[in-house]
Amino acid sequence: MSWGTELWDQFDSLDKHTQWGIDFLERYAKFVKERIEIEQNYAKQLRNLVKKYCPKRSSKDEEPRFTSCIAFFNILNELNDYAGQREVVAEEMAHRVYGELMRYAHDLKTERKMHLQEGRKAQQYLDMCWKQMDNSKKKFERECREAEKAQQSYERLDNDTNATKADVEKAKQQLNLRTHMADENKNEYAAQLQNFNGEQHKHFYVVIPQIYKQLQEMDERRTIKLSECYRGFADSERKVIPIISKCLEGMILAAKSVDERRDSQMVVDSFKSGFEPPGDFPFEDYSQHIYRTISDGTISASRQESGKMDSKSTVGKAKGKLWLFGKKPKPQSPPLTPTSLFTSSTPNGSQFLTFSIEPVHYCMNEIKTGKPRIPSFRSLKRGWSVKMGPALEDFSHLPPEQRRKKLQQRIDELNRGLQKESDQKEALNKMKDVYEKNPQMGDPGSLQPKLAETMNNIDRLRMEIHKNEAWLSEVEGKTGGRGDRRHSSDINHLVTQGRESPEGSYTDDANQEVRGPPQHSHHSEFDDEFEDDDPLPAIGHCKAIYPFDGHNEGTLAMKEGEVLYIIEEDKGDGWTRARRQNGEEGYVPTTYIDVTLEKNSKGS
Repeated sequence: MSWGTELWDQFDSLDKHTQWGIDFLERYAKFVKERIEIEQNYAKQLRNLVKKYCPKRSSKDEEPRFTSCIAFFNILNELNDYAGQREVVAEEMAHRVYGELMRYAHDLKTERKMHLQEGRKAQQYLDMCWKQMDNSKKKFERECREAEKAQQSYERLDNDTNATKADVEKAKQQLNLRTHMADENKNEYAAQLQNFNGEQHKHFYVVIPQIYKQLQEMDERRTIKLSECYRGFADSERKVIPIISKCLEGMILAAKSVDERRDSQMVVDSFKSGFEPPGDFPFEDYSQHIYRTISDGTISASRQESGKMDSKSTVGKAKGKLWLFGKKPKPQSPPLTPTSLFTSSTPNGSQFLTFSIEPVHYCMNEIKTGKPRIPSFRSLKRGWSVKMGPALEDFSHLPPEQRRKKLQQRIDELNRGLQKESDQKEALNKMKDVYEKNPQMGDPGSLQPKLAETMNNIDRLRMEIHKNEAWLSEVEGKTGGRGDRRHSSDINHLVTQGRESPEGSYTDDANQEVRGPPQHSHHSEFDDEFEDDDPLPAIGHCKAIYPFDGHNEGTLAMKEGEVLYIIEEDKGDGWTRARRQNGEEGYVPTTYIDVTLEKNSKGS
């Protein structure tokens, strides 16, 4: 089947058909373009939806990490990946289908235009041949008629007896002329007719079939291209099906990962305060003063004397002790009645002491019988430095359990930073050794500032770690070196007269308590109870190998080569407590000094 033989006379129909094929191709390209826009808009809307419901990562504690929340966030991530696959589909269709269709449609228009122009030229040439043949035919016909007229005129004059010989001869010449011209036109007409027949045969059997064959091949290629585009349209979708299936499987796994028991445990971990439930309220006997008036005089006198002794001993210690049930034992003397102090509970379950209905009488009695408290200069100095520190650094505003977690997290972060600085120090030391062995590679002295900075960072991080570990030990009740005394001394933090920090600093605001970096156990809970503290005995001496600035609270600055007394050894935290000859004490890095301990030393 060929268009050239079957459709030799349907040039106009083939012209319209090829134009329709190109229009259909462009229409399908427009369909693909709109589908691409739909995919792009769909992917964009999915990404906006994911962005809208994704958690803001501004704070780590903003969103609790429940398994249901984690599963939802995983589903959002999978949905975001799914949106990415829709974008891949759109890009694949745009590149493989739409772009290819537009390029092919442009080439198809050019090729069709060329073939149609060739067909029109062939038709015009055939028409020109036909006109030449027709003109020669008409001229031959006209000359034949003229020759017939000349023959008739000659025959009429030849038969006419009255005609002259000259007229007959003239008519004969005219007849010969017309006959000759008719013969020439006849030959020309025959030649033109033969030429036209040849061109017509060539046109309908060679030229036109060749042109129509090219048009047929062009149209078939267009059909094949459409078929390929249909297949590519489907392949663009099929290629992403495995990844989309993985996204859906990820959503199913996220749904299966929801654990209600774990979420319940996380609620406990998030909100557990660590406090014990409040105990029973003690019985307060207000009828004792009735029986006191009828009791024996000697017994009353002895009770009064004992009451005075109790008032002197208990009032002085009231600043540092909290009794088991939140109340002191009932003294027998009238000035300190059982209603002088009582406990008050806060909404979170903690208890603190407040004054009752006789605060003036209680205070006057304390002034008369108690020992006046004048804080030492060292305590005032430490208390001032504590108040000037940053508030809530030790997370004391949080419940014990939450405070323990926060401190543990901070300690872990500081340990990571310390490990990083230690690695950097080791690398700098190795580089310094290389420079010393090979001076041409660099100056060893150029690394000294960086080493000093790294050492300062290590010291600072060790101070911070030691400080936070002390706070963590305070929360866990396992501070090394304090033993059982620590358990009883912790109660002093709730006394309303003041609050004692682990290093002996004193402040009236519990929320402004900030401890210094070194926290050791050699202080007793009575350091600030007496004005004149006996200095600790020296157990050896040390010599400073490197200078130390001692900017942090509780540290002692020293110069290179300075000799100091050792009053407390390193407890494993990298700090040693030392004293100058003028009595100034503080902590210095153990790696910065050369220590010499004296056996059986009694102090200096």
